[in-house]
Amino acid sequence: MAPTGSLLRALECRACCSEVSPDRPVGTCPTCGGALFAVYDLERLTGATWTAHLADRPATLWRYGELLPVRSDEFVATLGEGFTPVLRLGEAPNAAGVETWLKDEGAMPTGSFKARGMAVGVSRAKELGLRRLFVPSAGNAGVALAAYGARARLSVRVYLPEATPEPMKEACRRYGAELVTVPGTIRDAGEAARRAERSTGAFDMSTLREPYRVEGKKTMGFEVWEQFRRERLPEAIVYPTGGGTGLVGMFRAFGQLRELGLLERIPRLYAVQAEGCAPVVHALKAGLPKTEVWENPHTLAPGLLVPTPFASERILEAVRGTRGGGVTVTDREIAEAVLALAGRHGVSASPEGAAPFAALPHLVRTGAVRAGERVLLFNTGSGIPFLT
Repeated sequence: MAPTGSLLRALECRACCSEVSPDRPVGTCPTCGGALFAVYDLERLTGATWTAHLADRPATLWRYGELLPVRSDEFVATLGEGFTPVLRLGEAPNAAGVETWLKDEGAMPTGSFKARGMAVGVSRAKELGLRRLFVPSAGNAGVALAAYGARARLSVRVYLPEATPEPMKEACRRYGAELVTVPGTIRDAGEAARRAERSTGAFDMSTLREPYRVEGKKTMGFEVWEQFRRERLPEAIVYPTGGGTGLVGMFRAFGQLRELGLLERIPRLYAVQAEGCAPVVHALKAGLPKTEVWENPHTLAPGLLVPTPFASERILEAVRGTRGGGVTVTDREIAEAVLALAGRHGVSASPEGAAPFAALPHLVRTGAVRAGERVLLFNTGSGIPFLT
C-alpha cells in the first residue's frame, strides 16, 4: 500500500498549549481535557506545487492527503465522499442584490456533511488499531459512523435521542451498528453513552472529543477555495451550527491555505441557530468566552438541538476570527425555507440545512450581508429522512 503523503506532526491543545504524539489513540487533551487539533509540517509543502498536483487527483476529499491525518491509504475507508456541488440560487427573497450560492452536502454518501468527518475519523481510528467505536448523535453523525464503520469493518454503537426520525434509526441498524435510544437531547445521549462505555474499551467519536473528525470537516473549506478561486471567494459563508465542527474545520482550512500563500481574504463565517436553542449566538452577542448551557432547548431541527457544544471556545474563535457573527431563526422560518428550497430550487434540505436560507434575510436586514456580496449557504444534509 502507498503512503498518503500526510504531513501530520503532532496534536496540540489550544487551551493549555500541550503537544501530544499522534502515534497512539487519544481523545481529549490529557493535561486539561480540551480539544486536540492536528498539526502539520506546512513548511514542507509549497502552495503552488500542491495546487498544481490537485488537478490530477480524484475529486474526493482524499485529494488533500498532505493535510489530512491518515498516513497510509491501506486504512482509508472511503465511499467516494467529497466535492459536493455548489449551486447558484440567484437573489433570495428579501435579499435584493446579494449573489446567493448553496453548497449541497446532502449529496454526500450518507446524506450529510457528517460523512466527511467520519470518513477521516474512522480511517484514522483503524490506522491506530482501534476496533470498537461509539458516538452520541442527533442522527446524521450516527448514520455516518455506522456506514464508515461497516466500510472499515469496525464495531459501532450509536446513541440517539428517542425522538430521532425513524429512518435514521433504521439506517444505523442496516449498516450493522448497535443502536441505543436515550430520552432527551444529544447532551443526554452523550452523558448516557460515556457512562455506559466507560469500561468497555470502545473509543468515543463525539464531536471534538477526538482529533480527526474536524480534519474531515475542514475539507469543506478546501473545496470552497477550489470551486470559487478562479472567480472570487464568497464574502460570507452562512452555516447551521449545532456542535460547531463545520465552522471550526473551515476556519482551520482557510488558515492553512493562507499560511501556504494561497489565500489572502478569509470569508466571514456566520453561525445560524434555532431560536429555541442558541447557545453560540448568545455567547457571540454577549461577548462570552464560551457558551453557557441553554435551558429548555427546543427546535424541529435535531442537529441544532445542542444545548452546550463541547470546546465552544473554538467555535467562537472561528466566527470572531473572520469578523463574522451569529443569527437565530424560528422553527416556522426553517420549515418555510425547507419548502422554498425544494419548490423553487429543487434542493432537498434537512431542517438544519435550510436554516441558512431562512437566516439570509435577517443578515441583510441587519447589514451583516450587503448588496453586491457573494454569499454561500451550506445545506448540511438531505431532507429525505424527514419526509417519512
